[in-house]
Amino acid sequence: MSIDEIRDVEQLRKINKALMTRVESAMDQHGNAFSLFQTAINLEGQVKRRTDELTDALKEFEKANTELEAAKEASEVANLSKTRFLAAASHDVLQPLNAALLSVSVLHDIQDNKIGKELTLQIERSLDTMSELLSTLMDISKLDAGVVRPKFEAFPLNQILDGIKSDFSPIAYEKGLELRFRCDEALAVHSDRTMLRRIFQNLVSNALRYTNKGGVLIGIKKRAKELHVQVIDTGAGIPINQQANVFEEFHRGALPSGHDRKANSGLGLGLSIVKRMATTLGHDLTMVSKEGRGTKFNLTIPRAGDINLQQQHSSQQTINYSNSNFLDKKVLLIENDPAGIDAMLLLLESWKCDVKIASTLKETIARLNDTNWIPELILADQNLDEGDLGTQAIQAARKYLAKDIPALIISADPTKEMAVDVKNMGMELMHKPVKPAQLRALMSHILNE
Repeated sequence: MSIDEIRDVEQLRKINKALMTRVESAMDQHGNAFSLFQTAINLEGQVKRRTDELTDALKEFEKANTELEAAKEASEVANLSKTRFLAAASHDVLQPLNAALLSVSVLHDIQDNKIGKELTLQIERSLDTMSELLSTLMDISKLDAGVVRPKFEAFPLNQILDGIKSDFSPIAYEKGLELRFRCDEALAVHSDRTMLRRIFQNLVSNALRYTNKGGVLIGIKKRAKELHVQVIDTGAGIPINQQANVFEEFHRGALPSGHDRKANSGLGLGLSIVKRMATTLGHDLTMVSKEGRGTKFNLTIPRAGDINLQQQHSSQQTINYSNSNFLDKKVLLIENDPAGIDAMLLLLESWKCDVKIASTLKETIARLNDTNWIPELILADQNLDEGDLGTQAIQAARKYLAKDIPALIISADPTKEMAVDVKNMGMELMHKPVKPAQLRALMSHILNE
């Protein structure tokens, strides 16, 4: 039907309405499509912005990570530099300390009265303690640098506590305090001997420093697989608001009234070292304190089996020879430190040894020109004049004499590499500072072999 044939107005209206409905429907469809198109554009913009933001964040993260890695490397370099510095410094300190120990030993032997012997023995013990503290400082530095690990072994706990008693009894006596030890001699632990001694040194020293009345008790509670070693004092105690900070570096509590802080207050490093070493050893450390009533530190240490303890005793009995006769034993001493030469010469001559001295590899060979004097033992410092090494001098002497002369290297180098090198060359090793009793025992062992 054409529009010219339409005569009915009502019919025309219906057609018009249908057309309008179809147009409106088409417009709605186009409107929805346009709306979806706009939404897609907006989403695309949001995705782009979020992608740009994420990219920027990743770049910042990479930059921060690079800076963190650089800071870590710088810290590691600083730690290694500190370790090298302490190694060099400790060597310089150990030289006079070694000479002092040797000289005090001779001084003790020539004393003809009880008081003189007791005084020289106390000096020797103090020097031993200084030596161990210096060595421990070096170990801590290496620990921070990540280049050393604890040396676990089985040993009787009283070996450490006896030394602590000897070191701190005079201090307790001077302050009018009682220092008591409750320890079964048969108890053995599995730990690092040097670190454990340092822990108890710091705990007992700290307890005595903050105690003016009463005393300090070192006691032990036995368990099936562990020992609880407690250091208990009757001192000032620690306020609750300070107990969380006692293991921090340079933290020092309030000293008891009448105490002179300048005289003996420490640097606030003792307990921080204790905590660090206990953590390194895997030993649990706890503290209970009441202000005005005292403090108790509890260190949990694994027990060692009876077999390990017997092996430890057997090892010590093998080393500690006391009956030694060095009369006219020919000893070549290779040493470059004047104080060390004087002290060692004095010690060896007090043992009736026949001694010759050299300071370099060249001098060593010169001392061997006398064919009527062939050394039975060579004692050599590792670091000599003109850049020579004790190991090199001994090897040169053996080659010159065509004889495998027994030899002992004395060195301040505590590294495992040093020990391996000396062993591979068929020599014995002792670390500075040398303890005369141990030197005498090892010399006897070498010469007897």
